[in-house]
Amino acid sequence: TVYDELDVTESTVVCHKTVTIDCVAGVADGVGGWRAWGIDPGEFSHSLMRVSERVVRSGRFAPSEPAAIIARAYYELLENKTHILGSSTACVVVLQGDVGQLYSANIGDSGFLVLRNGSVVHRSQEQQHYFNTPFQLSLPPPGTNAQVLSDRPESADTLEFLVKEGDMLIVATDGVFDNLPDSMIIKEMVKVQGSTDLLLLQQAANSIAQQARKLAFDEDYMSPFARNARENGINAIGGKPDDITVVLATITV
Repeated sequence: TVYDELDVTESTVVCHKTVTIDCVAGVADGVGGWRAWGIDPGEFSHSLMRVSERVVRSGRFAPSEPAAIIARAYYELLENKTHILGSSTACVVVLQGDVGQLYSANIGDSGFLVLRNGSVVHRSQEQQHYFNTPFQLSLPPPGTNAQVLSDRPESADTLEFLVKEGDMLIVATDGVFDNLPDSMIIKEMVKVQGSTDLLLLQQAANSIAQQARKLAFDEDYMSPFARNARENGINAIGGKPDDITVVLATITV
């Protein structure tokens, strides 16, 4: 499993393979609005994934319950005496290789898709309260709870799916999906379909991230984000500058 990060001031990623041949991958994307409060938007998302990594390494999780990984990490941060303030989306995917089962938990607008023989066979669904306002976990400053949007980790959208040898998995923040249509993502993934060569997978991840970054700053580009904005009555065009994180993997079962 390979990942590439560009402009990731608010995002982080962890991938870990346990002794039970389960693979866990996750991304978290901090909410940039916290800058106006003088809070680093990346600190909470980074901490959320680092604690999630510790939960995974300890083996204290059930492969079929990735939402519990997010919940454990969130509540540990919540109970910490030194609060790490901020908000973040999160997506965690667990592969139970011995049975070929993929389990996922998604809060907000990061997400994943599974590619098989050049076609998308499974994908996550965005969770949004309304346009451009995704579900999010939050640790707000004391006394500001009523002013800050905060969802419980139990609200995560959970899915499970049977995967096959050679399927491709991409887990990414919305900076990828808001700037690249499926066709562009698939084009890069198909080039390494079934490959377990880490260098080739890294190059494909780099290419996806770099294309998303370039188009994010193209003011004349009709991005997926701009199309969604128009569907919601907002006259928009151009890419969406945002944090970009890519995890790319070939599934072996």
